[in-house]
Amino acid sequence: MQALERILYAEDEIDIQQVASLALETVGGYTLKICSSGLVVLNEIEAFEPQLLLFDVMMPDMDGPTALEKVREMEAYKTVPAVFMTAKVQSNETQRYLDMGAVDVIAKPFDPMTLAAQVQEIWERLQN
Repeated sequence: MQALERILYAEDEIDIQQVASLALETVGGYTLKICSSGLVVLNEIEAFEPQLLLFDVMMPDMDGPTALEKVREMEAYKTVPAVFMTAKVQSNETQRYLDMGAVDVIAKPFDPMTLAAQVQEIWERLQN
């Protein structure tokens, strides 16, 4: 099984960026690239070469679903797993994100002490 090392996270709120950074880098040991919008994702993705994408759904400039659509147009990133993080976790919303090609949806607010474990569990499930 390939180890998960590099995660690209698109999130516009600074406080959530800081908590996610603590959870994923400090607790989880991952290398994290934080982008403040979908537009930044498109500019940074090739240099970072992420193994997993985490997208906030609601962001200015370009939201998570639109950013995922644009990323999927890039040949090298058509199959990189994507996870949405959102407060909108009603079953119809969750199904919409899965239909768009996300592999999972993580509810916000998330627990910073268990976020890395959640992400690892998603990764391991995809490796089998």
